[in-house]
Amino acid sequence: MIPQTFAPHQDLTALVKCYWTLESPKEKTPRRNAIVPDGCMKMIFHYGDVYRHYSENGDCTTLPRCFVIGQLTRHYEVEPAGETGTFFVCFHPNGFLPFATMPIKEMENTAVPLDKLFGSDGQEIAEKILYAGTTQERIDLIETFLFNRLADKNTADFIVKSTIETILTANGQLTVDELSRKTNTNRRQLERKFSATVGLSPKQLSKTIRLQATLKTLLTQKVTSLTGLAYEGEYYDQAHFIKDFKEFTGITPKEFYGDLLKMSLIFDAVE
Repeated sequence: MIPQTFAPHQDLTALVKCYWTLESPKEKTPRRNAIVPDGCMKMIFHYGDVYRHYSENGDCTTLPRCFVIGQLTRHYEVEPAGETGTFFVCFHPNGFLPFATMPIKEMENTAVPLDKLFGSDGQEIAEKILYAGTTQERIDLIETFLFNRLADKNTADFIVKSTIETILTANGQLTVDELSRKTNTNRRQLERKFSATVGLSPKQLSKTIRLQATLKTLLTQKVTSLTGLAYEGEYYDQAHFIKDFKEFTGITPKEFYGDLLKMSLIFDAVE
């Protein structure tokens, strides 16, 4: 169950990070997967069978076939109901703003159906992509849809863009005060801009990016010490590292590294 990634049209690269697809046969014993926060909103089309979502209190609901998932501040548990066939549009942290028809902050931790966001246009693009025969056809369809709805691809504030780049470059290891000083922007003003543009505060996005960097280290390098990993990520201490890790993944670093390292984190950030 390895995803394939595809680059967007060059005129969309400031907003869309990538497209990717995931296909797999029905599992005899369906396994829950944790969608790990990565600071990116996603437009998702399930052209295979639907997925179920499990809330923190254990309630199970069926996800829409086509929706936008808002910014996540915690892990989001899903489970395939049958065969997986999924097409994703992964936006940059500030990339969905030009297409939003409701406050981004209100979409936090929520799967919003396309028809609720875009009315009949949302329903139409959903049907076209669900019945498309190839990935390239889906990409062509969604790019036409996005271009048609794109009023101003420079909607995001320059300060927000600059701060996001700084957060990514620093792997989320700068404080909000440090970010504020680097952009010469009042802290409260920066937080307001982020809330409206990204749907997360600068602190939340930094926390997300730092954890993503740690996950990538776990997945791509031989780690001999989780304490050393916490130190490398500049966490205050190991307890702080464990708390953030479990909040975002649903498991502890030891559980992940010991038993689940082989699992494919198919829903985390894609390079």
